[in-house]
Amino acid sequence: MSLSLVHSRTLLGLEARPVCVEVHLANGLPSFTLVGLADTGVKEARERVRSAIANAGLEFPSNKRITVNLAPADLPKDSGRFDLPIALGILAASGQIDAARLAGWEFAGELSLGGELRPVRGALAMSLALHRHDAEAAAVTRLVLPPGSAEEAALVPQAQVYRARHLLDVVARFLPESASASAEPPDAAGWTRLACTALGAAPAYPDLADVKGQAAAKRALEIAAAGGHSLLMVGPPGSGKSMLAQRFAGLLPPMDTLEALESAAVASLAGRFALERWGQRPTCAPHHSASAVALVGGGSPPRPGEISLAHHGVLFLDELPEFPRTALEALREPLESGHIRISRAAMQSEFPARFQLVGAMNPCPCGFLGHPTKACRDTPDQIARYQGKLSGPLLDRIDLHVEVPALPPNDLLHGVAGEPSASIRERVQAARSLAQRRQGSPNQALAGQALDAHVNAEPAALKFMHTAAARLGWSARGTHRALRVARTIADLAGLEAVGVAHVAEAVQYRRVLKVGA
Repeated sequence: MSLSLVHSRTLLGLEARPVCVEVHLANGLPSFTLVGLADTGVKEARERVRSAIANAGLEFPSNKRITVNLAPADLPKDSGRFDLPIALGILAASGQIDAARLAGWEFAGELSLGGELRPVRGALAMSLALHRHDAEAAAVTRLVLPPGSAEEAALVPQAQVYRARHLLDVVARFLPESASASAEPPDAAGWTRLACTALGAAPAYPDLADVKGQAAAKRALEIAAAGGHSLLMVGPPGSGKSMLAQRFAGLLPPMDTLEALESAAVASLAGRFALERWGQRPTCAPHHSASAVALVGGGSPPRPGEISLAHHGVLFLDELPEFPRTALEALREPLESGHIRISRAAMQSEFPARFQLVGAMNPCPCGFLGHPTKACRDTPDQIARYQGKLSGPLLDRIDLHVEVPALPPNDLLHGVAGEPSASIRERVQAARSLAQRRQGSPNQALAGQALDAHVNAEPAALKFMHTAAARLGWSARGTHRALRVARTIADLAGLEAVGVAHVAEAVQYRRVLKVGA
């Protein structure tokens, strides 16, 4: 009778919880039992592990009663990430590798039937969790991962990550002392320690200079980028709304290391991470047929939705009124809080969702309301129903509403290129730095006493804001959002005080829709 312990981690939301893989071999009727709230994918590891050990030329103890426990027992486990730790636990319990040498290591990886290691989701989240644990416990834990996952995990500073290509590459490092002396030298190419990857290439974004005309919309994009504000563009088909939105991420300041790690960890959890997109602010543009679960996340176990995949980036919702009403209303809380909590009967998962919303829509069903040359063929009732698909509470949470008119053919064919994204980004960075030094956060995050303390509006500007809010019937939220936009406009001008001109420009960005709920 023998017992071995191997350490791994399971994903619960964006958290990587520690899991201890306990393997017990005993005499009795041969069997292979796996317990510990494992889903179907984990239970199928029995066949993968059995075949991988046999095909790698190792001995599978088929004449023993094998019990594998994934502790803690009340924590759900999914995917094939436990294949490698289960295989190592069986080999350690049968004496083929030294169980004592596994201390201080964590393992994750799916096994093929031949013993090759395959990538797993959430490697970056595992490495981040391990890094935090080691910092708190003043310990050093090494992580072994397959190719494709190890490169992700190595992005975490000071992480000790090893890449293994085959089960035998891992076994060769943990052989008993007596066996390792007589064994063949391990394949150096199959086992590699990865240093923290320093990806210095600047991310590439589409250039705003590609968009001709639309000076008002470009100004609104600059304000939104400088203050972290949400934006709604309204205009006829072909006016350039989608082009503007696709170039918005290029106006945002470069991501710092923490932001890049958080964004990449969510993408890794969804299986969308790619090394070449490291440090690039994501732009997620789901189709308007997306459900509420696709947007905010869900499932069992819960997976991140588009709002979390756009963390520290841009969520672009084109044809905004065509989205299901329930999907749009689900955006209300994340727009305010910057995170989403998904509650199920068995568990709760929380995902980050600090995104900038950019919406685009036509002013009416036919799209040509207010067009200079094409007549709108919709009735007022049809226009009201179309615009009424966006609820008042949702529109109230969008800071900037801007009209994107149709571009005259002469401006399109003979107009000069616009200002490049790089020069606009410099002004955005300067404004954000000013806000960061003043209050330690973007202007969009100002609320309560912090807003009163840092808006620094002149008396005449406050009087103008009060008059506008009273006449236009703004809510308290709408008034505060207009104040934040005015604060951002003053920051772009390099001014500490918010004047009447800044408030007047902020007021014009509220509610361009002619009819609404």
